[in-house]
Amino acid sequence: MKELVLASRSPRRKEILSLCGASFICDPADVDETIDCSKPLADEIERLSVKKGETVLKRHPDSVVIGSDTMVVIDNKPLGKPHTNEAAFAMLKSLQGRTHHVLTGLCIVSQEECYRTAVSTAVHFLPMNDDEIHAYIATGECSDKAGAYAIQGYGGRYIEGIEGDYYAVMGLPLHLVYAELKRRQII
Repeated sequence: MKELVLASRSPRRKEILSLCGASFICDPADVDETIDCSKPLADEIERLSVKKGETVLKRHPDSVVIGSDTMVVIDNKPLGKPHTNEAAFAMLKSLQGRTHHVLTGLCIVSQEECYRTAVSTAVHFLPMNDDEIHAYIATGECSDKAGAYAIQGYGGRYIEGIEGDYYAVMGLPLHLVYAELKRRQII
């Protein structure tokens, strides 16, 4: 059986992949994550996941590698990870009371084959006043999250609902990963 490698250092992706029941190692890809906003964002997020998977596959050529990337999109503009509290405030202000999309690219690659896709999930954010936004930022949860929130953490209290895959919003579409690993007889 081939070794399974997660091309990420994300604790959320690691937690989600562990739900599949397969043993795996983590080896982050550390690639340039620049996207071309003139191209369809779903294609770009899928391309990044493939880039991560293929980069790590070069270091583990006899393995199956999972690459993934997540992007929060509102008004067809991607929101990355905020580098300051002011940036987090601006991102959360733009999301509150509206619906946005979370795009998650997935690549499961080996020397023999490459499965790739992008999943889109609509997320309905509740209205937040400025005090709520500042209180949420004070939790420290915003700093390393695309769009400045975590659906699985304190940010979940501001999510009215979703249309799509909850785990994809967290960073890895569990049902797709499970189905592909099962098809490949890894689990």
